[in-house]
Amino acid sequence: MTGQLDRLLRIMATLRDPENGCDWDRAQRFETIVPHTIEEAYEVADAVARGDIEDIRDELGDLLFQVVFQARIAEEDGQFGFDDVARSIADKLEARHPHIFAEAEKPGDDREARWEALKAAERADKGATSALDGVAIALPALMRADKLQKRAARVGFDWPDRAGPAAKLAEEMSELAEADAAGRFEEAGDLLFAAVNLVRAYGIAPEDALRAANAKFERRFRSMEAMAAGDFGERTLEEQEALWQAVKAAERS
Repeated sequence: MTGQLDRLLRIMATLRDPENGCDWDRAQRFETIVPHTIEEAYEVADAVARGDIEDIRDELGDLLFQVVFQARIAEEDGQFGFDDVARSIADKLEARHPHIFAEAEKPGDDREARWEALKAAERADKGATSALDGVAIALPALMRADKLQKRAARVGFDWPDRAGPAAKLAEEMSELAEADAAGRFEEAGDLLFAAVNLVRAYGIAPEDALRAANAKFERRFRSMEAMAAGDFGERTLEEQEALWQAVKAAERS
């Protein structure tokens, strides 16, 4: 495996060679590569969701290339190299798993609490001053809302039960309905944020739940189109609703 990794690093160096490299690869910087890195991460997730093993392998390779690419840019600037990246994650994993790599685990140890305490200590070492520091801005908004709320909850800022977030969601629905045109954008955001809080209160990951709902809607909509035999758009709303109910009934049976 080391041989293939060394080969990949050599290829990357060749692509970035000032004289004989690829024009596109030579022109890239951290910020221009980031969108590709994000895209590749989503393609890994898509391959996993489809259960396509060959695609998972290929997409993981594409994602690894993004790491190698960013590390090469940093190495050329004299900042760090790929070995430093690997060392950083290796050190972090060993530090976060002392029950495996160092001290023996004690009876009654709360692994999740220890994990969070270690991550909090790491953030503090980096100069964090807020419980919310370190929640990446580039995360999908739904996932970031969930993480922000969890961080706030760890320091006690949370409802004690589901009644609180349920009432807040109803309040935000009312405020959106009553808002004028200028205020609807903000109220829509508040409504979505409150919905995340309620879903989180049930112990459900909002991002995963919405992804599943998207897949279900797409599956049912395509089934409606198939039932309509090409004229779905010409059907009345009542006829389309009847098709929707027929699809749901077929799924239940």
